[in-house]
Amino acid sequence: MRRSILSSLRAHLGRLVAACLAIVLGVGFGTLAMTAHSSATHGIDETIGKQNAGVDAVIQSSRESITPADVAKVKTLPQVASVVAETSAYMQVQWAGQVRPDSLAIAARYDTTKIAGPTTTSGKLPEAKNEIALPAKLADKYKIAIGQDIKLSTWQGKAYLVKVVGLLDDTTSIGSANAVATAATVNTFEPQAYINQVKVAASPGVTQPALAGAITAAVGQGLETFTGEGWIDHEVKQITNGIDVLGGVFGMFAVIALFVACLVIGNTFTIVIAQRTREMALLRCVGASRKQVFSSVLAEATVVGLVASGIGVVFGVALSAIALTLARSFDWGLPPVDLHLDLASVFIPLLLGTIATILAAVVPARRATRVAPLAALRPEAAPVAKSKAGIVRLVFGFLLLAGGGALLAQGASSHQVIIGVAGGVISFVGILSIGSLLVPALVKVLGALPARTGGVPARIAVANAVRNPRRTAATTSALLIGVTLISLTCVGIASVRKTFDVTMDKEYPVDVTMTVDDEKLPATAGSQLKNIKGITEVVPIRSALVKSGQNTLEVTGIDPSTASSVIHDPALVKQLQPGTALLDQNTMYELNAENGAVVTIVSGKQKVNFKVVKANGLARITVVTADLQKLAPTAAVTGYWLASDPKADGPKVMDELKQSLPTVKNLNISGGLPERSFYTKVFDILLLVAVGLLGVSVLIALVGVGNTLSLSVLERTRENALLRAMGLTRPQLRGMLAVESLLMALVAAGLGIALGLIYGWSGTAALMGGQIDGPISYAVPGRLLITIALVAAVAGLLASILPARRAAKVAPAGALATE
Repeated sequence: MRRSILSSLRAHLGRLVAACLAIVLGVGFGTLAMTAHSSATHGIDETIGKQNAGVDAVIQSSRESITPADVAKVKTLPQVASVVAETSAYMQVQWAGQVRPDSLAIAARYDTTKIAGPTTTSGKLPEAKNEIALPAKLADKYKIAIGQDIKLSTWQGKAYLVKVVGLLDDTTSIGSANAVATAATVNTFEPQAYINQVKVAASPGVTQPALAGAITAAVGQGLETFTGEGWIDHEVKQITNGIDVLGGVFGMFAVIALFVACLVIGNTFTIVIAQRTREMALLRCVGASRKQVFSSVLAEATVVGLVASGIGVVFGVALSAIALTLARSFDWGLPPVDLHLDLASVFIPLLLGTIATILAAVVPARRATRVAPLAALRPEAAPVAKSKAGIVRLVFGFLLLAGGGALLAQGASSHQVIIGVAGGVISFVGILSIGSLLVPALVKVLGALPARTGGVPARIAVANAVRNPRRTAATTSALLIGVTLISLTCVGIASVRKTFDVTMDKEYPVDVTMTVDDEKLPATAGSQLKNIKGITEVVPIRSALVKSGQNTLEVTGIDPSTASSVIHDPALVKQLQPGTALLDQNTMYELNAENGAVVTIVSGKQKVNFKVVKANGLARITVVTADLQKLAPTAAVTGYWLASDPKADGPKVMDELKQSLPTVKNLNISGGLPERSFYTKVFDILLLVAVGLLGVSVLIALVGVGNTLSLSVLERTRENALLRAMGLTRPQLRGMLAVESLLMALVAAGLGIALGLIYGWSGTAALMGGQIDGPISYAVPGRLLITIALVAAVAGLLASILPARRAAKVAPAGALATE
């Protein structure tokens, strides 16, 4: 049997390439997920470990702040060899070429003989009171060289001149690194500097738990004490939580790809066994038992699975290395991560790929043993469309569909994600179970038009597509899974994004608010702001100080005709009417006013009554310009409300705004633009990653479509030859197979998009319903869904090319001679 297995593998190597491709892609992305996750976790672990080298205990504020008295108590403990109290001063620095100062955190230098501290890439660490070392990336950004003087100032306006004596190594820093100065310098800048944390090194022979216990007894329960190892674990978990979530998402996609690969593998082995019917019958005739035939098929699957999984592991590791290299070119605020391989990330995908291949080949292997030797030598009978097992399966499928749908609705209404996921999985399994009934029915409906207008080849294509309902359902199932998941992801992300936008519109109705205090804005301020890239609308606002009772407040007026161009919440724009004052929550509390109440605002001799409407995110009190002019006819323009392009780079726009209007000394800039821009980028990245990874499952599924068509061509050799003999041309034969493939692809795409809409909306309700105030905003990403359908259609046509060429190459007479 071993020779038979090897010869069979060589003889059908071309057919097995499709199965190998499916396994390679599935295992490759599983390896990518595990390798990238282990590399990121290992890199963060090493970075945190280096930063805390020599640390045996860490004290962090919990219910109370760390005081100098607490540090003094720790220093007196006999278990302590070294104590470092990390303090920082927060200063303002005027960089060259910048209109306004920026903030700079400066950490105090400490003794690093026992506890690791900052190091320099060039120059030295500060030693004198007028010296400072800057992070290398920051110095490079603002072109600061060693020996250059920079001006620092406190928030109270006191200025200092310091010299840059070194550039700090910040390649392993997580986030922005601090500058470093001597402890005396930091104390001068900020005498009451906050103690961030205290790092402690133990005396010789003292264990970390013993040291932590002694410190806890000395400082009390108001402060939290970690052992050195416990602190590293704590810091790593804080950073890798998102990495773990992302790794889980990638792993889920890899499992999906592997599951789709199993469907393709099963179809591939079905094709191979159909081609080898005579061969297996001859083996049975010469004495091979059913067990030996079954074992030979599984042995072939084992070899294929092991080889393809090995290639997939190499493919995944290579992708991981490329991805980590590309990640270094982006500023994620994380240290560079090197490729790290462990046994789990290599052997688990290898093992899963091999086992999945074997399991996928079990059903075809069992089918190969059911045919008696003499019956196998005769032509295979047409498949039976209905069976008792099929009826049981349909009933079971409808029950799963009903139960899963109920759980899906329950999860959406109760905002329980786990219940919703369970309902989605169960209902989808129900859809797959009734696929042999549902898919052919949809193919008939969809094929009605081409059957009427496409002539005999189109009618035959529709009939062929539903000839074997179970196989057609299995083929479309692979593509259905991919399309459903892509549609679900697109609909879910679009709905979450729309819900987020609506929530942001309520919390930050204006993208950017820019105001000045006791300064006059230049006449060209509006045009200067409008010229900043990313700013689309600039609307001036006027302000005046008024009184309401004993409270002195600032009232802001805006022209209602232009307000809609910068205020995103239409409800607020509608409420901005004469006689109405929009108050934020703090002002309402200060005035002891409720929504709908009437407040009286006084300015000099002018007195105006306003109806109160709660409106967060605008000014303290916002009225129309006409009402403000009644209170303060000479109110000047004191700022602008700005709207931005949704695709604008928020942080970059904010940086340009901070450096705008150079004649103005102080600008107050606020708004939700940076947060909105950040989450927009996150949504775009998630969508790109999800579609890319799920696209792999679609690619695997299309290999399955091609395989099914190949099996169809094999089974219909006589039929196709007879059609050719009756006058069907080769182009018509190829067109017939193309229509058949297109129908299956379009049914899978249409059903998948419909399911994606249902699952995407219900998933959004389950995920977001309990986290926001107000209704969820559902979205239909029409362009994306149409693109998915078109891609599926084109890919279905491409999948038919090779089988159609194979069918068209056989001469009618030669094919009719086949027994």
